[in-house]
Amino acid sequence: MSEEYSPPVSSANRQIARAAGIVMVAFVFSNLVGLLAKSLTARAFGTTPESDAFFAANRFAEIMFNLVAGGALGSAFIPTFTGFLARGEQPAAWKLASAIANLVVLGLTLVSVLAAVFAPQVVHFVLAPGFAASDPAKEALTISLLRIQLLSSIIFGLSGLVMGILNAHQRFLLPALAPSMYSLGWIFGSLVLAPGLGIFGLAWGVVLGSLLHLLIQIPLLLRLPQRNYSPSLGLKVPAVREVARLMAPRLLGVAVVQLNFLVNTYLASLQPKGSLTGIALALPLMLMPLGAIAQSVAVAALPTFSAQVARGRLDEMRSSMAASLRGVLLLAVPASLGLIILRKPLVALLYQRGEFSSASTELVAWALLWYAGGLVSFSVVEIISRAFYALHDTRTPVMIGVAAMSLNLVFSLAFSSLFDQAGWPPHGGLALANSLATTLEMIGLLVMMHRRLGGLDGRAILPALGCAAMSAGCMGALLYGWVEYTGVLTGWLVVLAGVALGGLVYGLLLILLKVPEMKSVIGMFTRRLHR
Repeated sequence: MSEEYSPPVSSANRQIARAAGIVMVAFVFSNLVGLLAKSLTARAFGTTPESDAFFAANRFAEIMFNLVAGGALGSAFIPTFTGFLARGEQPAAWKLASAIANLVVLGLTLVSVLAAVFAPQVVHFVLAPGFAASDPAKEALTISLLRIQLLSSIIFGLSGLVMGILNAHQRFLLPALAPSMYSLGWIFGSLVLAPGLGIFGLAWGVVLGSLLHLLIQIPLLLRLPQRNYSPSLGLKVPAVREVARLMAPRLLGVAVVQLNFLVNTYLASLQPKGSLTGIALALPLMLMPLGAIAQSVAVAALPTFSAQVARGRLDEMRSSMAASLRGVLLLAVPASLGLIILRKPLVALLYQRGEFSSASTELVAWALLWYAGGLVSFSVVEIISRAFYALHDTRTPVMIGVAAMSLNLVFSLAFSSLFDQAGWPPHGGLALANSLATTLEMIGLLVMMHRRLGGLDGRAILPALGCAAMSAGCMGALLYGWVEYTGVLTGWLVVLAGVALGGLVYGLLLILLKVPEMKSVIGMFTRRLHR
């Protein structure tokens, strides 16, 4: 096996850290561009019926991407594809990639055609049943927007597979920048197409963005060594069957997660005006630090985890997983608390202009409060689930996820009702239900991984969690005072200075507590300055 795919454990951890750093920077940039896209949408359409219809229709394309390419396929394809690369079997690897690409395009095309034909039924019974009773015109608009955005489902399917191929080759930058290309299409739709086409311009911008998402990765794909394409479905190829075997439970798991999002959309469509847009705009604000912190590490770690498993080096994988969890916890704990405290000025800074009023800010900030509380759980799940996928075990995380997300359905109904009875905006209960269910999922995954590996190297993980909690507590107290006593200042100053101040205090406290990761960060910057 080549050194690229079987590094020693310390080298593997450094490889994950370097790759995660690249992905993190790219994710931050992509998320900033994404927030700009959402901000422009909020300015143009606010929390109007047109906005509700667009986000309801957009949910279907996101579901299809996550079902096939974004989640289920990646977790099944990358470990199998990486195994071929680790053994130097490139022709078999590319035969597998070709067959999966052909199957993905054919499958998504068929589903999209059927969804276009039955779009009225999809919207009425699945995406937004509440629209029919409250506003039939909004339901009709959602149907039209859905048919346009279905094109992006097919493109995203192929683009998601290309991301997996590049990541397996330890190429992370362009795949991580692909979401920013999607957001650029969204921005083009908001600024250029929407003035003339209205909300339909935004829908066509989404289609353009999905195409850019794919195109930015193609040049790097064409430069990969021994690249080859064959027009075969590979139905009798054992590796294709292995991907299908691994993918089947993941499809179930992702389907349950997406079902929960549909339930949220359904319940929000029955709630007061603007509730659906409230959760649709709050969730990306939580996903931004999640992507930068946890998903970047998870994307970088999966190929390395997979190579370690292929070599039978489970001790190395456990060590790499523990190091990944330490880094994620040190970043996710303060991010969660900071997002909770700065939520209102942050939402106002990003969205409050044009049709987006102060009342709209309150709607989004309320949902963000409950989403942000689950950031740590979401982050840990990203890492642990990738470790299971590397072990060629998609069944365990799926079963735990199905159980947790099934509880989420119950929590969503219960918390929405409780919030409503308490006089609180009920859409906050939907966000709380999602966070609580994910926390239970995290606990279940940790317990099962502990049994699978005979331990989780808690002596490395728990001290990091303790240091993060203590330092974040001090940081949070300072931020709370900052927000309370600077309410009269400009919103951007409150947010940016608050982030800088909180980050500085948190970092200094970690240095005082002698957290090893801070020494590594300081050493890295020192070396770069010397260069």
